[in-house]
Amino acid sequence: MKTYILLFFLACSSAVGLAQEKTPYFTKSLSSDAIKDVFVSTSGGSILVSGAAGQQPRIEVYVTGNNMFTPSKEEIKKRLEDDYKLDISVTNHELRAVAKNRHSNEGGWNWNKSLNISFKIYVPQDVATNLETSGGSIHLDNLKGEERFSTSGGSLHVDHLTGNIHGRTSGGSIQVSNSSNNIDLETSGGSVHADNCSGTIKLGTSGGSIHLEQLNGKIDATTSGGSVECNNIKGELRTGTSGGSINMTDLACSLDTYTSGGNIHVQMSQVGKFVKIDVSGGHVDLQLPSKQGLDLNLHGNKVTADLGGNFSGTKEKDRIDGKLNGGGIPVNVSGGGRITLTLN
Repeated sequence: MKTYILLFFLACSSAVGLAQEKTPYFTKSLSSDAIKDVFVSTSGGSILVSGAAGQQPRIEVYVTGNNMFTPSKEEIKKRLEDDYKLDISVTNHELRAVAKNRHSNEGGWNWNKSLNISFKIYVPQDVATNLETSGGSIHLDNLKGEERFSTSGGSLHVDHLTGNIHGRTSGGSIQVSNSSNNIDLETSGGSVHADNCSGTIKLGTSGGSIHLEQLNGKIDATTSGGSVECNNIKGELRTGTSGGSINMTDLACSLDTYTSGGNIHVQMSQVGKFVKIDVSGGHVDLQLPSKQGLDLNLHGNKVTADLGGNFSGTKEKDRIDGKLNGGGIPVNVSGGGRITLTLN
């Protein structure tokens, strides 16, 4: 077992960096440790784990005070010795970095003396992570493996990950890009942005907007109140909002979407196995490819469509039921407002 106690290095002036923003307070090389697993737990600070090529394996520790104010080197050293448990160790190729306030459960603790302890960790790509912080952001990039991470208030940034990706934040935004396999990310209040990802993708927010760009796979993305925007989606898409509008372009997928309060605009270049659209009060504008065989079932306050000569069925003021190009893929649209169907 290799153990590196930070306070030992703090006592050696040659190993201590300047305690200022963007300058690590402490750096430890991991070049000889062949890290395969990373466990990090900190209260208030942010966490970065990167497997990008060309970087020396190492861990960097950053320390700031409340409101990002950085106390003097001497004051940080004293606060760490008196009030914190801070340990960095490597055992069986697992890196553990733990920063914990000794007084967090005490009612009389002066929170003005709190420190934010953040970690930046650079490791090989084939690394699994288990990360948690009570307030800072989490950033992961260029990793392959099992990645689990959570924060009580910060944002999540994910880029170039492959494997099982499971992340949670209680209030920050989520941004995921260039990632694949199994992606499961959720926030209780921030926005969600995903682009250039593939696989099984599950995204959720309790109040923010959702933006999806260039995704391919089985996609499930929902929000309780924000808007939804999607472009260039393939595979199967299930998405909806309890209050915002939905705007979708260049879809080549199966689609199940809904909103309880806004409007829906959908432009499809190719229909997958099904189309299901449900809007409680707004209107629906739907564009479908003109040459696919479709079973149309559209019901609304007012339904309009220019279907040409390849439609057979019923076309009335408030509904359209029938087959286009001989029928085939089910297209079900229902709503309380206007529904407009065009063919492209």
